[in-house]
Amino acid sequence: MKIFCIGRNYAAHAKELGNEVQEDPVVFIKPKSALQRPHIPFYYPEFTNELHYEAELVIRVSKNGRYINKRYAYQYYDAITLGIDFTARDIQRELTKKGLPWEKAKAWDNSAAIGKWIPIKNFENRRNINFGLYKNGELVQHSNSGKMIHSFETILADISKYFTLNIGDIIFTGTPEGVGELVIRDMLEGIIEDEIVF
Repeated sequence: MKIFCIGRNYAAHAKELGNEVQEDPVVFIKPKSALQRPHIPFYYPEFTNELHYEAELVIRVSKNGRYINKRYAYQYYDAITLGIDFTARDIQRELTKKGLPWEKAKAWDNSAAIGKWIPIKNFENRRNINFGLYKNGELVQHSNSGKMIHSFETILADISKYFTLNIGDIIFTGTPEGVGELVIRDMLEGIIEDEIVF
């Protein structure tokens, strides 16, 4: 199982972090050990002093493929959920300044949490899926899949040019604006449409 992540896929989020929007999807990978196991408490990592949440729609690959045509990419994923791409923002900032990779800031153990899966067939329009994240009962992120710069299908087709996609791989599709800092004992709740997924 591989975990693919897309960066800068919402213009407003790129703007809030002072990043340029890229013409092609920005792709990075987390190892399998980054996936937070269900029902296991999340622990604030000791190596960061600035842990941020980034809520993202996550799709599940349901068919093996390479060089997938965008026209048929909708056939290669069968479920969606909300995930958190936990980011050590202080470390990322330092790595970025030096032009170094982000793995220490984004790919550490348990840095990728996901909710329960919802069959994609439950949604009439894949370009109109609302989602949100609550922190301690306050809505901090809210957006819609239609605001993504690169659609689910564009992302799948692009990734498959470079990596074979396998059944069970998951793809974090990018976060909208509203990312922010977490402190110990903060509580997060994620929703897709009106359904609580974690």
